[in-house]
Amino acid sequence: MVRKTYQRIARLYDLLDLPFERRRYQPLRPIMFKGLSGTILDAGVGTGRNMPFYPGGARVFGIDLSPAMLLRARRRRAQVGAAVGLAEMDVLHCGFADRQFDGIVATFLFCVLDERQQLPALKELARICRPDGEIRLLEYSYSAAPMKRFIMRLWAPWVRWAYGAAFDRDTHRYVAEAGLEMVENRFLFEDIIRLIVVRPAARGAA
Repeated sequence: MVRKTYQRIARLYDLLDLPFERRRYQPLRPIMFKGLSGTILDAGVGTGRNMPFYPGGARVFGIDLSPAMLLRARRRRAQVGAAVGLAEMDVLHCGFADRQFDGIVATFLFCVLDERQQLPALKELARICRPDGEIRLLEYSYSAAPMKRFIMRLWAPWVRWAYGAAFDRDTHRYVAEAGLEMVENRFLFEDIIRLIVVRPAARGAA
């Protein structure tokens, strides 16, 4: 279902997202990669909006479920000169080796995964993240402010139809069960866009 949604919307994605990209997302993207180095995964790379912010000298891979989105990511890669390998891959069943990545970034990926997919996706990221690495997630949450929450609920059907996404995934609830430990959990934009930073829990006792 998610793949079909993004195959359908890929050619319009950047245009539809442009107002939010300029006002909300672009200032947050550098934060997602600050301090990361080594081998990095951009999980749910989409059309490649993160590419200008990849750390210099890092070895970056980007994966996405949608070939149409990856086509646009390849075009952006050529435009910005980003050094990134791109592949069609499902975050639930990555083809990477255990403990391959020093850092994993996913911007709004978990918003499009339903409740049944949250835990398996986190477990898969935990599997491919090195013990001293970090997984950084940027996700929406419903605001606690009544009026703002009401407006978000009005938007929710459109967001679900257009992007297959939702504001109520609450990915942070699955962290411990996925074998991860919380490093940071805070809002970066008002009280609706949340940064979640986790790392693999100590595995020696497992």
